[in-house]
Amino acid sequence: MSLAPNSAVPTALTPDERRITLVIAAVQFINILDFMMVMPLGPDFARALDIPAAHIGYIGGSYTAAAALAGLIGSMLLDRFDRRRALAVAMAGLIVSTALGGLAWDFHSLLAARVLAGLFGGPAVAVAIATVTDQVAPQRRGQAMGAVMSAFSLSAIAGVPVGLELALYGGWRLPFFAVAFAGLVVAVAAIAILPPQRGHLAGAGVKTGAWVRMTALLSRRKVWLAYATVALVQVQQFMIVPNIAAYVQGNLGFPRDHLSLVYMTGGTLSFFAARWAGRLVDRHGSSAVTFAATVGLSLVIFFAFIGYRPWMPVLGLFPFFMTFVGIRMVANGAAFSRVPDPQERAGFMALVSAVQHLSSAFGAFLSAEILTNATDGRLEHVTTMATISITIGLAVPLLTLWLERATRLTPMPAPMPTPVPVVADAVLDGGGQSR
Repeated sequence: MSLAPNSAVPTALTPDERRITLVIAAVQFINILDFMMVMPLGPDFARALDIPAAHIGYIGGSYTAAAALAGLIGSMLLDRFDRRRALAVAMAGLIVSTALGGLAWDFHSLLAARVLAGLFGGPAVAVAIATVTDQVAPQRRGQAMGAVMSAFSLSAIAGVPVGLELALYGGWRLPFFAVAFAGLVVAVAAIAILPPQRGHLAGAGVKTGAWVRMTALLSRRKVWLAYATVALVQVQQFMIVPNIAAYVQGNLGFPRDHLSLVYMTGGTLSFFAARWAGRLVDRHGSSAVTFAATVGLSLVIFFAFIGYRPWMPVLGLFPFFMTFVGIRMVANGAAFSRVPDPQERAGFMALVSAVQHLSSAFGAFLSAEILTNATDGRLEHVTTMATISITIGLAVPLLTLWLERATRLTPMPAPMPTPVPVVADAVLDGGGQSR
């Protein structure tokens, strides 16, 4: 399935590209952790707030639905602003709303806090990815996306396990406050390190009306292929993701005290796999990597939810779910980065974020409708949920192949150079980054 896009060995990221990529990876770490920690904490706050375990998907889905709405609005506005300034506003809102989640007293107040977090989290993701795409050359974007998407793995290695342990010792509210504080630190550092991001404002289409720009964007076949791909990817994944913690505890009898090991192991595997996947994408293309990751993901879902046997270890199955999800995120991110022109990247990524979150919400709500709670705490109808998830995912490699072919019909514009302040060197050297 590979189209062999690069015959030569991909070059390494330049120092400027590496600095920008690492800063955005830190921002993404907070964004992803803010979303990821809620699902494994689901059984904890469900007990504390008297929420049925089968309804945890609604909490996760509320965030993604709100982020989808914010993405639709942001797609028409974000390309009209300095990316650094837009990122600062989005991160500020995310930090405040995450802290409000820790103050929730019932299902509805927690739902409202997660909706508010989604309204800011969606645009934050879009601006962050657009910034990387602006600053990294097309032939090295697989590596950059691998580094940025490794934030998903790091949140599973360090963030989620720490959050689960904090919940054990300080209650389910403490992880929300901890993430809000960490987000404040990262946001301040990112604004200090990132230079103004205004190069895209020189584009010819930026001063046209928002509706005209959106209509032009949506008139292209490759744009619709990108949105269809991300929609199927997210529906497949989020029929599963919100229910992992409840399933392994209620159905498989995995102890709550060891739950953090599932996420730590999966995060470690996906961290190294994501970096490796980025180089494979640069060398062999997104479609080949997506095909391999989808096959692996489908097998894991089958054996974990349909063909599970008591002798199968939980730590030998569920960490690989996270690994294959991370690999496919890298491949899809590289493919999507080749679709828009510079002056429409934030708008395009905001719509990607909208579709992504709306599809995630649909997947989470669909699984919540399928699943029911048995009297002994087990989740029922998990086989139906898993079968539908696998079936949806089978179309993803084909869509990615079509998207990859469509984006090669026209040459990609070069990244827009932006000066990087000296403070970035000092911060990265202080963190041990090698030259």
